[in-house]
Amino acid sequence: GATYSSKGILNAMKDIQKQAAKTNAKVTPTPVPTETPNVTPTPEATVANGIYSMDVTSSSSMFKVVDCILQSKVHRLYIIDNSANDALRSLEKISAKIRYIHNANIGYGGAHNIAIREAIENGAKYHVVINPDIYFFPGTIELLSDYMDQHKDVGQVMPKVLYPNGELQHLCKLLPTPMDLLFRRFLPDQFLNQRRSRFEMRFSGYNKEMNVPFLSGCFMFLRIDTLKETGLFDERFFMYGEDIDLCRRIHRKYKTMYYPQAIITHVHEAAS
Repeated sequence: GATYSSKGILNAMKDIQKQAAKTNAKVTPTPVPTETPNVTPTPEATVANGIYSMDVTSSSSMFKVVDCILQSKVHRLYIIDNSANDALRSLEKISAKIRYIHNANIGYGGAHNIAIREAIENGAKYHVVINPDIYFFPGTIELLSDYMDQHKDVGQVMPKVLYPNGELQHLCKLLPTPMDLLFRRFLPDQFLNQRRSRFEMRFSGYNKEMNVPFLSGCFMFLRIDTLKETGLFDERFFMYGEDIDLCRRIHRKYKTMYYPQAIITHVHEAAS
């Protein structure tokens, strides 16, 4: 595979900051190829990083996940950039694994579908949707890939997700009801806390493997053959809800598993 260095990431950050300063520059979206690129025919996994807008002065978390991914056995990292400029294009200089696509903002699901379709064309076995504020230790991707190899009835798997301070994030959820989505602003806190505890499956303890109907969209380790059968993200959802919909469709036919032996850190939720 291609080699890279932390110095390469720092240089790319400097290039990105210079490019982002040119706010009046006209940017042409990166065309999506109609022919299959000449890559490894059966990559172990491909990863999409959907970026919608980014302050390049505070984007260190995104570079952190890029570093984590490039240290893994992922064969292709797709960065789908929906921001106003293509300053992140400099990331391609870090590694030949990186495929940068600057695109009009067609929504979360639509952006990830661009990468998933290329992954299917390239013969990928698995595809991982990762938020840009995720990081993990070496071996995490391989651990999840091995788990999927050993459990052919699993269409999606999610690791244990922690805050940066080590606190558990409760991201295994039951399918939401209208009350969960619509009435939470009007109901007493005590009632909401009871419903939230059940909805987030806190009764489980989060210390064992579980077949969960709704896994968080922050890290979605997906089997490509499953996606061929169930379909990709529904692009009628612009943002929010598309991860629920996709996981629900997968869960109808395959297991959607929580696997706590693999662990990642998610920064964003800690600030929300």
